[in-house]
Amino acid sequence: MKTQYYTATSLDGFIADPDHSLDWLLQFGMTDDYPDFIRDVGAVAMGSTTYEWVLADLGGAETGTPWPYEQPTWVFTSRDLPAIPGADVRFVRGDVRPVHEQMVAEAGGKNVWLVGGGDLVGQFCDHGLVDELIVTVAPVTLGAGAPLLPRRIATPPLRLVSATTHNDTFVQLRYEVPRERE
Repeated sequence: MKTQYYTATSLDGFIADPDHSLDWLLQFGMTDDYPDFIRDVGAVAMGSTTYEWVLADLGGAETGTPWPYEQPTWVFTSRDLPAIPGADVRFVRGDVRPVHEQMVAEAGGKNVWLVGGGDLVGQFCDHGLVDELIVTVAPVTLGAGAPLLPRRIATPPLRLVSATTHNDTFVQLRYEVPRERE
């Protein structure tokens, strides 16, 4: 079981543009590793902006899919957000540590996926709860937007596990997160 930050980024390190849009990424379609990745996920976490984006762009009547995840999903938010009938979505706030314990228990030996955003993932990272970063780099620059991971991780550095290409477009970097941090 691992807690993983699986995401895509622009070459200049942004996961969304200044308008919270992913149009720059969606022009390429899904990477070919996503079906294998999601099969090993037992619990999902995301922030409120990511949740709203998923509702607007991946869910809803126009897509025919009210909620794209079968796994229980925790949404970290300080606001009231709409629930999705029939979906296992849990709204939480506060310290990520006790929620992470719940997620690990519910995942049943499978991985925990930190969808984003970067600040939420940073909170998990601050408490040594992230095991792996899987970052898919797209061949675009955005100049501004939501940063990949707005945290300093310098000593000890991340450990590169692999670098692979996908769809003749992306480079995917897989890093192990060291347990001992400053």
